[in-house]
Amino acid sequence: MRTILIAEDDPHIVSFVRRGLRAAGYDTAEAADGETALILARGGTFDLVLLDIGLGGMDGFDVLAHLRGEGVSTPVIVLTARDSVIDTVRGLESGANDYVTKPFQFAELLARVRLRIGDGEGRASGPVLAHGDVHVDVRARRVTVGGEMRELTSREFALLEVFIENAGQVLSRDQLIGHVWGMDFDPASNVVDVYVRALRGKIGADRIETVRGAGYRLR
Repeated sequence: MRTILIAEDDPHIVSFVRRGLRAAGYDTAEAADGETALILARGGTFDLVLLDIGLGGMDGFDVLAHLRGEGVSTPVIVLTARDSVIDTVRGLESGANDYVTKPFQFAELLARVRLRIGDGEGRASGPVLAHGDVHVDVRARRVTVGGEMRELTSREFALLEVFIENAGQVLSRDQLIGHVWGMDFDPASNVVDVYVRALRGKIGADRIETVRGAGYRLR
């Protein structure tokens, strides 16, 4: 199993990212400050590091500089609220492999993670996801059901991707919001129920099961 180090001092973000990554089949470890992140990342046991720039003690730029200066080549995706061109360039020139600005949608972060370390065990290696007669061409943004095209909105498409990647697993509304809408979306909203209903209408009502008190599951 691929293991990802989450170097972030905001417990809300750590929890949000941890839940999403574990639901996607990754193992995780956490570091709440720069010194701890550097010590853990130096060990070379992680497949990727998600590195917050605003860490206490030693900031993310310093952690990254030490890692690259010591020859640690583990892929690093920088997570930061700083969205200026100067900070972006500094991060990439310091050796970051990618740069994600907060707030972000988990689906985007997951796509970037997979791009950097590959699909890993148990994931589809190509751009087409399939579950039964439902086929999702990720690159072409095309969905077919029983060979017939279905027109999905971007949110419906992202929701279907999450269901197929976690087929058979119960996904809570919070998990689905995190994957598709992002961590800052109001968890009290009924947007998940609305989009699940719309998706059922396009791929078949019996394919997505409601699990009372828990969430939804792709049969």
